[in-house]
Amino acid sequence: MFVVGVVCLCMAVLIGGSGIWTLTRPPSADVTGQVLRAVAPTQLAAAVMLIAGGAAALAAPPHTGLTVLIVCVLGAVGTIGAGSWQGARYAARREAESSCAGSCASCTLPCK
Repeated sequence: MFVVGVVCLCMAVLIGGSGIWTLTRPPSADVTGQVLRAVAPTQLAAAVMLIAGGAAALAAPPHTGLTVLIVCVLGAVGTIGAGSWQGARYAARREAESSCAGSCASCTLPCK
């Protein structure tokens, strides 16, 4: 359990560091930068979950630590997945809007 706890804590540092780095950069005008900035809070939330799981793996009795670790890792993966999905939906919506910026006759997408 010690190795799993340390790996979990290291992943938390990497994911949290990436989220903090993204939030400290100046806001971007392009869609990719906006999506990365929108996903950063979910990265920080996942890092907190991984810290809790790693700490439980190191400090709690083995059976309890493993259960908490599994729940925390699944929660972190689900959080990142949901944030990425929302970011992809936002990017797709922005891309569709920008492709019909001119006249509706020049694009194959229906105009709203």
